[in-house]
Amino acid sequence: MGKFVIKETKTGIKFDLKAGNGEVIATSEVYTTEAACKNGIQSVITNAAIAAVEDQTKEGYATEKNPKFEIYTDKAGEFRFRLKAKNGQIIAVSEGYKAMASCVNGIESVKKNSADATIVKAEA
Repeated sequence: MGKFVIKETKTGIKFDLKAGNGEVIATSEVYTTEAACKNGIQSVITNAAIAAVEDQTKEGYATEKNPKFEIYTDKAGEFRFRLKAKNGQIIAVSEGYKAMASCVNGIESVKKNSADATIVKAEA
């Protein structure tokens, strides 16, 4: 079972979604309040389950409606995904993956682990 870990940063509050093995599979933007951060978590739980996958690495890819996971290539040539909510706002992003298959597995992991994840605060 996954868990959302809320932690304070120098500029606000963010969350990491961790898989059962403790690996971080998605990270949020930095929020100004804990309430906003928890709303972001709720948005990931709601949207990840129903989000389509849009592979932007393919030429002439089909544009999906939000909510969606967008797979793209970063400046280093690694595969990444971002989860967009119904309103088009990015609510979670991944780390870079060397292989497309790993990126796709990351999306599946977010869908699976966010559904029944617990919410905890990081130890200060």
